[in-house]
Amino acid sequence: MAHYFTREEAEALLPEITVVLYKIQESHRNVLALKTELEEIQAQAMGNGHHLYERILRLQQDVAASMQQLRDALEELEPFGCELKDPAIGLIDFLSLRDGEEVYLCWKLGEQSVAFWHYLHTGFAGRQPLD
Repeated sequence: MAHYFTREEAEALLPEITVVLYKIQESHRNVLALKTELEEIQAQAMGNGHHLYERILRLQQDVAASMQQLRDALEELEPFGCELKDPAIGLIDFLSLRDGEEVYLCWKLGEQSVAFWHYLHTGFAGRQPLD
């Protein structure tokens, strides 16, 4: 059975969730940057890039390590019961009930409190103030 969060329950988790979100964001940025660098080096190596082999190998290992760090951080978020919607902006949804209907309480990193909600099908664009 799904757990429905109250606003107070969701807000009580924000300090701990914030710490994990910063880890997720850092790992996510690292993965993206390393993948971009790897793609650029691989493109250079398409011609006569034997001299780039060691660098490509190192970058592949760095990507794998950063991906594992990201997976670890995402696993750290799981016990909270919230849903990560966008790691880049730290967007989190908490399943809740509003007038007997399932909705999401919506919060993103940097907001002081859980002040928005939206229907399950509307997403971030459908955010509405709680009050």
